[in-house]
Amino acid sequence: MLELLLADASFFPTDNEASSTTAEKWDCITRSWETRSYVKKVDCVIIDEIHLLGVERGAVLEAIITRLKIINEKRVDQNNKAISPCRIVGLSTALANAGDVAEWLGVRDGGLFNFRPSVRPVPITCHIAGFPGIHYCPRMALMNKPAFNSIKTYSPKKPVLIFVASRRQTRITAQSFIPLLSMEDDVTQWNNMNSEELDLLLDTVQDEFLRMTLPFGIGMHHAGLTRYERALVERLFVEKKIQVLVTTATLAWGINCPAHLVIVKGTEYFDGKKGRYVDFPVTDVMQMIGRAGRPQFDTSAVAVIYCQDIKKNFYKNFLHQPFPVESSFLDFMPNHINAEICAGIVKNKQEVIDYLSKTYFYRRLFNNPSYYGIEETSGHGLVKYLIEKVDDACQQLLDSGCIQFTDFNKTSIKPTAFGKLSSKFYLQHTSIRHMIASITSKNTVEELLQIFADIPEFAEIPVRHNEDIINEELSKQLPLKVKEGATFDSSHTKVFLMYQAHFGHIKLPVDYKTDLKSCLDACARIVQAMYEYCVITAYTETAANMLTLQQMILEGKWHNDTHVKQKKVGKRKNNMPK
Repeated sequence: MLELLLADASFFPTDNEASSTTAEKWDCITRSWETRSYVKKVDCVIIDEIHLLGVERGAVLEAIITRLKIINEKRVDQNNKAISPCRIVGLSTALANAGDVAEWLGVRDGGLFNFRPSVRPVPITCHIAGFPGIHYCPRMALMNKPAFNSIKTYSPKKPVLIFVASRRQTRITAQSFIPLLSMEDDVTQWNNMNSEELDLLLDTVQDEFLRMTLPFGIGMHHAGLTRYERALVERLFVEKKIQVLVTTATLAWGINCPAHLVIVKGTEYFDGKKGRYVDFPVTDVMQMIGRAGRPQFDTSAVAVIYCQDIKKNFYKNFLHQPFPVESSFLDFMPNHINAEICAGIVKNKQEVIDYLSKTYFYRRLFNNPSYYGIEETSGHGLVKYLIEKVDDACQQLLDSGCIQFTDFNKTSIKPTAFGKLSSKFYLQHTSIRHMIASITSKNTVEELLQIFADIPEFAEIPVRHNEDIINEELSKQLPLKVKEGATFDSSHTKVFLMYQAHFGHIKLPVDYKTDLKSCLDACARIVQAMYEYCVITAYTETAANMLTLQQMILEGKWHNDTHVKQKKVGKRKNNMPK
């Protein structure tokens, strides 16, 4: 039996032969591996896309593999005899330092298979075009006509996938093709449906932009569409009833929509956390290109990459050469060290270093120290650097109230109740610091909503182009005003406003609805952690108000709504998150 576990699952079955899970969920489960016998019984772990070690989420992969190595050292049977270790299988794209990854995973001789990037079941031809311009939007506009011409040249009759960076760009790109098609002899050349079938489908589509583009054989796929609309577009594309699909990069992961031609229209996206456009990770671009010419669907394929002209040579190099994978563990080290401290694996700074010696970061630190900004690359210099990073991580955890030192020399460590709270609810240590600084014994529900919205976990919620204007307009319709000093281009301000809109049933733009759903999916563990914090600190009144806030989120209404409104909302209860 195969069980699927997602990040919002709250249990782990013990009677299945296989389970498919996200890295974050497995990390959360295995943090208590010593008290969960089923974790120690796992005999094989298969990790797909292990080259993601080098991106932000890679720190989680690194943490769970390091933990698996620790578990393997302690695997014993009922008679306390050592048994064979859990087998680790890593699947990846071509790597320049595959040997490093293999050694870290404990791969034996003959267990490593690394192929050149050019080795693939379906041969692919890659083209790269550079476009001038500093500003993102004008540069994207320059790519529309070349993209249309690429379709005409490389895939006039076969499926085409166009990857863009945002939902807005899917609409702009799809709509830009319509006037270009109108100048062709056959305006509906990309549409392989008869008028009756098309009319029936359009009656079921709510998104006005999708209704506009589907008659031309152009589909759009992004998180702003309903689940039905996304599934419909996927089906139409796979069945070749529409020829062109414009999609955000998320389609490159996990959804099988193969195409003959893939166009990567721009290699940057807007990072709301940094407030600027940044490059897609190379792994993402590789994943997009990999959608071209999938086996069983095609015998050849074409990929076209449009990028800023100054980056053209970089993409030429990485397409034809494997790239090395580095570690992203350093930026997230305090959170993972806290988890091991809470699990009892680490009890002092020396054991922190012992733990780090099992990580991929440790291996790459000594093999490529310049990547991590180390100037003194001698053995002594590297050890000194490592000790400094351990001291810094421990100090951060101490400042966040997650650990305390138990000896005069500040080497022995034990977790605090707050540190255990962070590990249990999979929160950043800075979230605990935020609670300590913000929550008092007399917080009102309204104050708690602001504290909740300001928690670091919500820093990932994107604030897109011009959404600061939307936030400002939205704030005028809501009862609670944005706190003094807050800006409308802040993720936390946006979350604060979206939750108020959720309580008041204020109509939100499509993108905001999707963002609100993401917030609602993540809120349960955050709210519960805040409540338990109040219990630990004996803030009785605030704890009661936290329960009220929790109920507000669950029911989707203000705590002081009238009885009439409550009855009206009650009919929608089944649609609320559980």
